[in-house]
Amino acid sequence: MQVVILCGGEGTRIADVSDRPIPKPMVPIGNQPILWHIMSHYAAFGYDEFILCLGYRGDKIKEYFLHFDAMAHDLTVSLGERSGVTIHRADGAGNWTVTLAETGAKTKTAGRLKQVEKYLKGDHFMLTYGDGVSDVDLHALEAFHLESDALLTLTGVIPPGRFGELDLDGHQVTRVREKPERSSDRPVNGGFMVINRKFIGNYLAGDVSSIMLEDEPFEQAALDGRIVMRPHHGFWHPMDTRRDWIALNTLWDSGDAPWRAWD
Repeated sequence: MQVVILCGGEGTRIADVSDRPIPKPMVPIGNQPILWHIMSHYAAFGYDEFILCLGYRGDKIKEYFLHFDAMAHDLTVSLGERSGVTIHRADGAGNWTVTLAETGAKTKTAGRLKQVEKYLKGDHFMLTYGDGVSDVDLHALEAFHLESDALLTLTGVIPPGRFGELDLDGHQVTRVREKPERSSDRPVNGGFMVINRKFIGNYLAGDVSSIMLEDEPFEQAALDGRIVMRPHHGFWHPMDTRRDWIALNTLWDSGDAPWRAWD
């Protein structure tokens, strides 16, 4: 399956982690943008053909991939009459195919997906966002989707608690629980999805450039009984704020990043 990644977000709540304007998927974890971490996770399961829906500062993402091989590997540079560059790729290095599609700086997610339909090859494809990491089993997710007759399969996760929770007896605080593991038992869409291509024709008809995929299209599909959810009880973490960025970088620097499936 191909993997479509929504990469158009500006990330205003996390803009202060960089000294220059960059799209949210280019915010780094360690020495690589979070986008690389997400793609590496998919590639570890054999999904290595990507379609990136670019928006805000899409030029930065294009620049990254145009120079990717040169920056990631050793080089031999020949000068003068024998000028040229030899890239020394490691044995077993993965080969990704990356389509970089300009889908508009202000286009909403439904419009971005519809614009890249022309690059889709099969009946099903994977879809995710460029701002969250997980250790979700992608093979199991694909199998779950194909065994159902749904047009859309979501990964259901319990979001990590962002704030300390208070246990109360009337107005009296009886317990303070800082950074709880779970703030609710109700799952949310974790962003790792598998979609039947018919979903686009059925729910993205007409001009949807100003529509969020997660609003009317998903809501109507749910009412029609065309969405299923596979629960994920492992690691999942978005990168929406500086606090998230610090947490993910701390995990990466510790050498114990749960999403590092490629190792």
